[in-house]
Amino acid sequence: MMPDFLVFQLHGALASWGDIAVGEHRPSAGHPSKSAITGLLAAAIGVDRQDDESQLRLSRDYRLAVCVIEAGELLRDYHTVQVPGGKREYASRSDELMFDKQNLNTILSQRDYRTDALYQIAIECCSDAPLYPLEELREKLLNPHFTLYLGRKSCPVSLPLFPQLSTGCSLKQAFDQYPSEKAATWTYALKPKQTKLRSYYWESGFSEETLTGLTATMAYPRRDQVSSRQRWQFSNRDEFYCAETRQGEL
Repeated sequence: MMPDFLVFQLHGALASWGDIAVGEHRPSAGHPSKSAITGLLAAAIGVDRQDDESQLRLSRDYRLAVCVIEAGELLRDYHTVQVPGGKREYASRSDELMFDKQNLNTILSQRDYRTDALYQIAIECCSDAPLYPLEELREKLLNPHFTLYLGRKSCPVSLPLFPQLSTGCSLKQAFDQYPSEKAATWTYALKPKQTKLRSYYWESGFSEETLTGLTATMAYPRRDQVSSRQRWQFSNRDEFYCAETRQGEL
């Protein structure tokens, strides 16, 4: 029996999908992370950031797949950031800046964004008793409690999410049947017909029947499974990838 899917779109002038960061560079992946989608669902529902239990339930109860319609362009933002001198340890960023205002140094920082990207997101329940059924999640996405953003608070969504329920179909069919022209008419109207590459990403746990039409050509670990939202701790999960070329598509 095929599962049900909740499919919605994400589009923004800017998006930033956090990846492992070391030093001054804050990179962005080319497609949404599971932690970002978990946070977006939590914002729509109204789950507080400090509610670790509900955040973990959202991460565990739903399985994620992404279809990249437009990957967007890479934008690298250049920053200068003030940091305190010396080797003293601080409990927070506020403590850093307040301790000794006369002893501040400056470091360089680079942050990556994706510009004008468009994604489709598919959510499947992987729990017999999920925190919210897919229909309720759909209603929350239509009327979100908090502002929805794409990885960073400086990256709000630019279009309604237009969430749709798909039943009795494979994952690929759920993406193919999504009414893109209705969801983002102006986005598609501006793009001429051309050869298009669509990229698909999904995590482990989907059944073989559900994955009909999708054959993974790559598998790799991605460190974006929420372990503790309060402590900003994440664990690895396996992600799979394949792509297809479509002719004459909007």
